[in-house]
Amino acid sequence: HTLFEKAREWGYAGENPCFKLKKFPESSRERFLQKDELPRFFAAVHTLTSELERDFLLLALYTGARKSTLLGMTWADTNMDLRLWNIPAEKSKNGTAYTVPLIGPALEILSRRMKENPGSSWVFPFNSKSGHWEEPKHAWARVLRASGLENLRIHDLRRTLASYMAISGASEYIIKGALGHKTAGNNVTGIYARLSVDPIRAAMETAVRAMLIKSGMVDEGGNVVEYRQSV
Repeated sequence: HTLFEKAREWGYAGENPCFKLKKFPESSRERFLQKDELPRFFAAVHTLTSELERDFLLLALYTGARKSTLLGMTWADTNMDLRLWNIPAEKSKNGTAYTVPLIGPALEILSRRMKENPGSSWVFPFNSKSGHWEEPKHAWARVLRASGLENLRIHDLRRTLASYMAISGASEYIIKGALGHKTAGNNVTGIYARLSVDPIRAAMETAVRAMLIKSGMVDEGGNVVEYRQSV
């Protein structure tokens, strides 16, 4: 249906044969890492021998970024001093630029990657046509095998961050601002582009700290998010 409608915009004069077809009903996906699954996930990630693979999957959770956006992350888009990742419109799925606060665990990973990959413009440099890592499916498959987790996708890490932000009391506006969501008639990313990112950063830190506590990565009474190399 979409292809024929696009062809009509380009001058196709015929009919859309899919116009009257009924679409299959779709249900929104709600899968995210439950509290009893978090220890298994972190333990499985740390079994990966590739630092690049470990860093990518942890950053996917700590930033809530989409897979393709994170794979194409460049140092030019990051501000380590202000602890911000500025995602330009051309790299955003909805075509709107937005800013991701870099919380403690994410910043520690990025700081190390910057020191270990001097001269590269990519956060995840790789010997590929694009110059960066392009497909983490094999690493993800190894994590699933090691953890025994089922029906889990990389995109569910983004949903996991959002879920624990909600569980921790963050508002819908804050969550959508963190994920760069834009809703019809209500440009959430535009609102937070004009405001301080501090509320978003605080909500992300609270959510990640909750996940790390449940996974055993930090002490129950810890006030500062800590990142440990093993569980």
